[in-house]
Amino acid sequence: MHPDVQRLWGEELSWIKNEDLRQKVAKTWELALERSVLSADDLFKIPFTLKAPTNVSFMDHKRAVVHMSKVVGEKYPGFFGDELPVNMDILIAGAILADVGKLLEYEKDQDGNIIQGDYGKYLRHPFSGVSLAEQCGVPAPVLHIIAAHAGEGDHVARSVEAYIVHHVDFMTFLPFKQRLIPGRK
Repeated sequence: MHPDVQRLWGEELSWIKNEDLRQKVAKTWELALERSVLSADDLFKIPFTLKAPTNVSFMDHKRAVVHMSKVVGEKYPGFFGDELPVNMDILIAGAILADVGKLLEYEKDQDGNIIQGDYGKYLRHPFSGVSLAEQCGVPAPVLHIIAAHAGEGDHVARSVEAYIVHHVDFMTFLPFKQRLIPGRK
């Protein structure tokens, strides 16, 4: 595994029990880093979103989504039994890869600030993320999570795993965008 990918996702990748899937997820991140103007170090510094003011880094947000998705997925069987089974490998892989396309969507301006680049204006990260992951042989159930985790997924039926990642992603984004601050309109 590439050292940058290990540094970004070592612990979380180890949660994927299927070795082949784990390698494909790691390869997707390696490919994204090769094609991006961003470095692994940048991901620990840049804001996770351009849609709300925040100092929360891309990696802090991504780790929160992966860790929270794992906890939710682990809780499902206790409440729903076999009615809503969760494939934990698919869930974790999808959570790790949900925003990998942002590495192609984002660029740096002349002052080094992160902006949405021309590529990102045409293809948002769910689309570029699916493309990157498909090139690395990631299976369709994980591609579905990448494609359906954002607003674009509101137009398709989501898998249980995709619902989990979608809602965890939005519950860790919307409070930054729409937070209620007393005295603020």
